[in-house]
Amino acid sequence: MQKDSELSGCKITAEFSTRRLRLRAWRDADFLPFAAMNADPRVMQFFPQTLNAEQSDAMATKIQQHIRQHGWGFWAIELPQVDDFIGFVGLDHPQHILPFSPCTEIGWRLAARHWGQGYASEAAAEVLRLAFQVLRLKEVVSFTSVLNLRSQAVMQRIGMQHRGEFFPHPGVPEESALRAHILYRISQSEWVKTSTSD
Repeated sequence: MQKDSELSGCKITAEFSTRRLRLRAWRDADFLPFAAMNADPRVMQFFPQTLNAEQSDAMATKIQQHIRQHGWGFWAIELPQVDDFIGFVGLDHPQHILPFSPCTEIGWRLAARHWGQGYASEAAAEVLRLAFQVLRLKEVVSFTSVLNLRSQAVMQRIGMQHRGEFFPHPGVPEESALRAHILYRISQSEWVKTSTSD
């Protein structure tokens, strides 16, 4: 599996678009709406806790710096002519050692007011294209709490498959109902088959 150091030379354009969305590098103006998202119990329902402004800003800064350094990461999502920032989508290497490490994960987080419009699936599908066509990854994974059926539905819509793999997430307290996680995968060859059949 390709690691951060191996992908560091793979630069992606700072901004690209889907049919309805713009994926771009972060701006300082994104920090405030991002903090509002991270303080929303609906958005953070399947995370151990909401984030305060300081924690949210630290996360945004880390994401921002990663994209500047590597040319890829969790891009900000913009809904042109409607909303300058509705969340993020992109690729990362999990900070915890997981049973399937090393790996590259795809992840997303959207403001609740923009749920139900297919934006997460649309943005994530474009990120998979970049992962396999530009970064030439062999596999991308995604995981979430087994209780998070909404995110699992996005994983399924973008062609990812659950192969019976579950694991306790080391970043979630043992006593938490959110600790049990489900793993989805998609390989480059599987993505090619899916994309050419569309």
